[in-house]
Amino acid sequence: MMRDVTEKESTSYSVPPVERALSLLRHIGSGRRCRNLSTTSKELGINRTTLIRLIHTLEANRMIEQIEEGAGYRLGPALISLAAQAIHGRDIVQVCQPLLAELARTTGMSAHLGILDGIDLVYLVHEAPRTHLVSNMRPGSRLSAHTSSGGRAILSEMSDDDIRALFGGVELRKLTEKTPLTVEAVLEQAQQDRQLGVAWSEGNFEAGIGSCAAAVLDHEARPAGAINVSGPVSRFTEEGSGPEGAIKDAVRSAAQQASMALGYVARAR
Repeated sequence: MMRDVTEKESTSYSVPPVERALSLLRHIGSGRRCRNLSTTSKELGINRTTLIRLIHTLEANRMIEQIEEGAGYRLGPALISLAAQAIHGRDIVQVCQPLLAELARTTGMSAHLGILDGIDLVYLVHEAPRTHLVSNMRPGSRLSAHTSSGGRAILSEMSDDDIRALFGGVELRKLTEKTPLTVEAVLEQAQQDRQLGVAWSEGNFEAGIGSCAAAVLDHEARPAGAINVSGPVSRFTEEGSGPEGAIKDAVRSAAQQASMALGYVARAR
């Protein structure tokens, strides 16, 4: 019978040759080409003869490849293909569904996953708490991206030029007094959401309804979608729009977990 391996036991289960191969792959993946085997051997703490054997094995399996004679190595097509399969296997719906269920449970509000389709946000997943205070937004529902918290979260991760291209020549529909009606107003809203780290709504989309959303980023740091929660506006006006707060923390945490599952690696800005 299989059992969980504790952190303490994990070291004893480690396979040194595999560890050395992974260390070499990370080394090459970081841009160091292994031109000088003696230098690489010292940097990685791997015996030179063992290093030569690792390189030969990885190259034979197309995990690495020579750039040109004497110029070193780079990651090979077989490894790139394997990585692509892993990334595509982590479908955003599959990744986000359990996170949304937990978000709905812990916040007591409806949780959603949406993606951008043109200038609209399209909901893919809806998770509701066990309460009568739930959202009527269902999978397939479409909202204007510049008015919805999920759409705003995605826009906040886009460049100004991309936002201008998206909304150029589009007549923006007014929903509430808070709706931005020009491209410049959308850009200003995106900048505010970017600085806050979430898109925060206190009746921006619909009177009496509050919402908070954060973008889910893919392995290329592009917005793949957005996670949000929505509920009575009193929950949001009580907390306020400052950077700290239980709702913001919960939404940001769920979005970060989803992003990492899709291959996103945070980088210093």
